[in-house]
Amino acid sequence: GNALVLAAIIRTPSIRSTHMIMLCSLAVSDFLVGLVAQPIYIAEHLTKNSIVNNVSKLTVPSICIVSLMTITAITVDRFLALHYHMRYATLVTESRVKYTLIIIWLFSLLVSGLDFWSKLEGFPFIVESVVTICLAICSYSYIRIYCIVRRHQLEIHAQQQALESCTAENNLNTTRLKRSAMNTFVFYIALIICHLPIYVLLTLHSLSIKDWQTEWRFSHTAVFMNSSINPILYGWRLRELRTAVIKTVRQMLCKQTDEN
Repeated sequence: GNALVLAAIIRTPSIRSTHMIMLCSLAVSDFLVGLVAQPIYIAEHLTKNSIVNNVSKLTVPSICIVSLMTITAITVDRFLALHYHMRYATLVTESRVKYTLIIIWLFSLLVSGLDFWSKLEGFPFIVESVVTICLAICSYSYIRIYCIVRRHQLEIHAQQQALESCTAENNLNTTRLKRSAMNTFVFYIALIICHLPIYVLLTLHSLSIKDWQTEWRFSHTAVFMNSSINPILYGWRLRELRTAVIKTVRQMLCKQTDEN
């Protein structure tokens, strides 16, 4: 699913935007979760090999942190699109988005490297802090998004009789922005559901409560599942991306048929 999303974005220049660049980064991290992180995690528990264990410690947290921080960046992007809708194009440029994503990837590698190289005792606390900050930023952004959309609706309703044509245009713009924010909110809800178990266990671990191995494995698997759910949500909520994916699949099937 994530591979199809990436192929669709690459093959369809018309849908590329700063928002799609962020989705592309999220699809890459989600793709690596299925291709690299989860197989290594399974191999670690099956083989109990020290080398595999070290590779797992470096790759699994870094890739999962990238997914979490990228969704946070997408949420902030939707908030900026609503709050600074007149200046959004100048504030959120393609170069700034790319620099932000590079920083996210480097930061996630740094966090994982801290545990890999120095064997920090407080590593779970660091991960818990990153998760808490990201969820707090997402929650704040959605509260502000709700307030902005609500205020726009009230303003449009008040001006409805005086300026019908202008109101219709404003209503359309607000509807588009509201739909875009709702799409991101769906990703956020899936993120909360999948990350809640590991967040609870990280909190219990910081309180020095018993370390349950089975529960840890379940919570890690729930985080991995988020990467499988995201491309399904793309196809459901993002019409232009869904159309591009379907077009890409048809082109690939037609090409394969011609070759046969």
